[in-house]
Amino acid sequence: MKDISITDEQINQFWEIARPIIESENFQKLKNFYAHKKTTIYEHCISVAKLSFLKSLTKKNIDYVSLIRGALLHDYYFYDWHKNKPFTFHGYKHPKIAEQNACRDFELNEKEKNIIRSHMFPLTLFHFPKCSEAWIVTICDKKIAKMEIRGEKNAIYF
Repeated sequence: MKDISITDEQINQFWEIARPIIESENFQKLKNFYAHKKTTIYEHCISVAKLSFLKSLTKKNIDYVSLIRGALLHDYYFYDWHKNKPFTFHGYKHPKIAEQNACRDFELNEKEKNIIRSHMFPLTLFHFPKCSEAWIVTICDKKIAKMEIRGEKNAIYF
């Protein structure tokens, strides 16, 4: 993955925003469910949040709090979608389930809800990314998922 310059201050900013969600009891449960191949939902969501944050550093007027929180919670569901394939319609329904779970466990703003609900666009045709943050997470989620499916290393170290 191409290196993107990041300062210690920016790394600290990321962790200050991310830590309350990552350390929450239910987010920790995501370690028990798989996103793609051998990558847990926990690992996947953190990778998407980190990549989204890195990509957003070159943009203007980004709400980093909403971006990071929305990215961490975009796949906030607690089930194994790999069972009973191929007719689970997981791709269509999990954004709504993730949003419901996130709203249950955290206080979300409208931007964070849009990030979660629209991250599968264009598959979720009626839930369009309405802000730059949602577009960034949507694109980064696809990039990370593709790497995980291919078995490529996707860890973003900071």
